[in-house]
Amino acid sequence: MSSKYAGGPTETERCIESLLAVFQRYAGNDGDACSLSKREFLTFMNTELASFTKNQKDPGVVDRMMKKLDMNNDGKLDFSEFLNLIGGLAQACHVQVVSSPTSCPPRK
Repeated sequence: MSSKYAGGPTETERCIESLLAVFQRYAGNDGDACSLSKREFLTFMNTELASFTKNQKDPGVVDRMMKKLDMNNDGKLDFSEFLNLIGGLAQACHVQVVSSPTSCPPRK
């Protein structure tokens, strides 16, 4: 992905490139580069979101997350399903940020 402007990719374009690169780093280790298997998803979670998985008291939370994200019930996460995870995490972080007393002013 490259911007049509001479200054190189924008911050948003770099973020998208980064998400694509992360997905591709974990997808395909089990033979299908277009999706994350359960094992690949677990590796992704334990590496990229280690603070989340290490602080869980429930060992089945990652399995339940995968089942909830797997919209077509094929036992794998395609890029669209993976983005649902990323979007949900971003939304949860945003809620935390805006709920702090020094965040955004209330809308009228």
